[in-house]
Amino acid sequence: IEICKFDGSGPIVVGPDLTHLAFEVDDLEEFAKHAAAKGYPLSDGPHSTNGGRIAFIDAPEGYEVELIERGKK
Repeated sequence: IEICKFDGSGPIVVGPDLTHLAFEVDDLEEFAKHAAAKGYPLSDGPHSTNGGRIAFIDAPEGYEVELIERGKK
């Protein structure tokens, strides 16, 4: 995942039908460390789910990015 902000591109309007994007990650803790080092700390979570965990990062343009770590089978 690459999150970029282009200063000269102007604001992005997030429509009411798009609340967030979701991506599956193998290791939520490692991904969170990497994202925080790049300037994108978790905005919520991690939270346990049925057999896994989720967390969220706020992208620069206002999108909420959900990170999903599925439980081991």
